[in-house]
Amino acid sequence: MIAGRRRVRAVCSVRAVLAALAAVLALLGVAGCSSGSGTSDLDDGVLVVGTEGTYSPFSFQGDDGQLTGYDVDVVRAVGERLGVRVDFVQTPFDSIFAGLQSGRFDLIANQVTVNDERRERYDLSRPYTVSEGEILARTGDTSITSLADLAGRTTAQSSTSNWAEVAADAGARVEAVEGFVQAVQLVKDGRVDATVNDSLAVAEYFAQTGDTGVAVAAQTGDTSLQAFAARRDSGLMDRVNEALQGLYDDGTLARISEQYFGSDVAVPDEAEFGATEEATGGSGTSTGDLIARNLVPMLKATVTMTLPLTAISFVIGLAIALAVALARISSIRPLALAARFYVSIVRGTPLLLQLFIVFYALPQFGIVISPFPAAIVAFSINVGGYAAEIIRAAILSVPKGQWEAAQTIGMGYRTTLQRIVLPQALRTAVPPLSNTLISLVKDTSLASTILVTELLRTAQLAAAPTFDFFALYSVAALYYWVICIALSFVQGRLETRLDRYVAR
Repeated sequence: MIAGRRRVRAVCSVRAVLAALAAVLALLGVAGCSSGSGTSDLDDGVLVVGTEGTYSPFSFQGDDGQLTGYDVDVVRAVGERLGVRVDFVQTPFDSIFAGLQSGRFDLIANQVTVNDERRERYDLSRPYTVSEGEILARTGDTSITSLADLAGRTTAQSSTSNWAEVAADAGARVEAVEGFVQAVQLVKDGRVDATVNDSLAVAEYFAQTGDTGVAVAAQTGDTSLQAFAARRDSGLMDRVNEALQGLYDDGTLARISEQYFGSDVAVPDEAEFGATEEATGGSGTSTGDLIARNLVPMLKATVTMTLPLTAISFVIGLAIALAVALARISSIRPLALAARFYVSIVRGTPLLLQLFIVFYALPQFGIVISPFPAAIVAFSINVGGYAAEIIRAAILSVPKGQWEAAQTIGMGYRTTLQRIVLPQALRTAVPPLSNTLISLVKDTSLASTILVTELLRTAQLAAAPTFDFFALYSVAALYYWVICIALSFVQGRLETRLDRYVAR
C-alpha cells in the first residue's frame, strides 16, 4: 500500500515537472515570436526614462540627493519641448535594456553608444554626444600603451556596454561589473589589468576624486556617438529627434555641455555621422538557436561554480553555525554575548553588502581575496549566522531530561552532545536547514557581482550581445528550479530516514 502511494506521488511529481517545463517552453516561444516592443505615443503626458543614477557626470545623485547629470538634463529639456513630464527609473546598466524591453520605461538616457546591434533591436535617436575611448591602468603600469596591448589581459567592463565589446575585440578577457567606479577599484586592487571607458566619464572621475592610483594609459583610437534608445517601432523617435535638433539649434545642448564638461560635446549634424540610419530585419540568431548555444555553457557554470560554491559554503557555514549555537547556549557570558553579536550582525545586514565588504572593502586594508574564495567567505559567514539559530533551537528542543540522564551515567558534556543531544536535534533541524541550503543555491547568483562567473552571470553575458534577456534568464531560472527540486527530494528522503525509529 505504502509503495503504491509512493509510486503515485512520483508519477504526479513527474507530471508536474513536465507540465511546468511545457509552460516555460511556451513562454519562450511567445518571447521568440514577439518583438517585445510596444508603442508609446505620450498621450498620458509622461515620458518614463531609464537611467543608472550612479554614472557621473551623466546620471548621478547631486549634493541635494536629487537625480542630476548631463543625460538627465538633456532628456528633461527634451521633455519640456515635447510638453510632457519626465519620470526617471533608476536601474543598473546591465539590466537597463531588459527593463526597456519589459516596458518599465519608454526611453533610455544613459550614454547609450550607437552600434549596429542596437540599431537592429532598438529605435535610436539622433546622437547628442560624441566622445573618445580611453584605457585606464594602474599608475606606473607602462605595459599598456595601445588598444592592442589589451590582448591576453583582463579588463573590467559593464557587460552590456560597447566598451566591453571594444575590449573583447582587442583580445582582452572581460570581467563583468556593474559600473565604472567598481571597474576602477578592481584596476587599483590589481584584480584586473585595465578598464576602457568614455573619455568624458574618465575626465569627470579624475576631476571629482583626484585619484592617483590609476592613469590614462592609452586612447582606443575610435570615436563613439551616444543616443537615446527606445523599443523597436516605439513611435517616439521622430518627436524626440525633432526636440533634440531644436535643442541643438537654440544652443541648449551646448549650454548643458559647457556646464558639465567645459566644452561643447554635442553632435552638430546627425547626417554627418549617419547615426540614425536604422537597420532593417532582425539579428540573424533565433531565440531557439541562442538557447541551444548556451545550454552547455550554463550547465558548465552550474556544475563548476554554482554547485561547488553552494556545497563548500554550506559545509563551512554549518561548522560555524554549530560553534556559534553552542556559544549562544553557553554559561560563559562573554562567549554567549559574542555569539549573539555575530548573529545580530549577519542577520541585520544584506548579503550583498557582506559580499562587497569582503571583496571590495578588505583590499583597502591590504587583504585581497580572489573572487571565488571571497564568495565562499561571505556565504559561509552568512549561513553561519542564520543556521546558528536553527541549530540552537533544535538543541533546546531536546528535553532537559536527556541531558540529566546522560550525566547520571557518567557522560561528559562533549559525549552527551555527540551521542545524545545532536542526533535528536538533527531530526528537528533538517527541514529548516534544508530551506537554508535551497536559499543558498539561489543566493549564489549574487556572486556575479564580485566577478564569479556562475550560472546567472553566464546567462547575463550570453544575453548582453543579443539583448534577449527573457529567454536566457528563463533557462537560468529552470536550472535553479531543477537544483532546488533535487535538493527537496533529498530532504524528503533524509527526513524519512531520520524518522524511522521515532515512536508515533
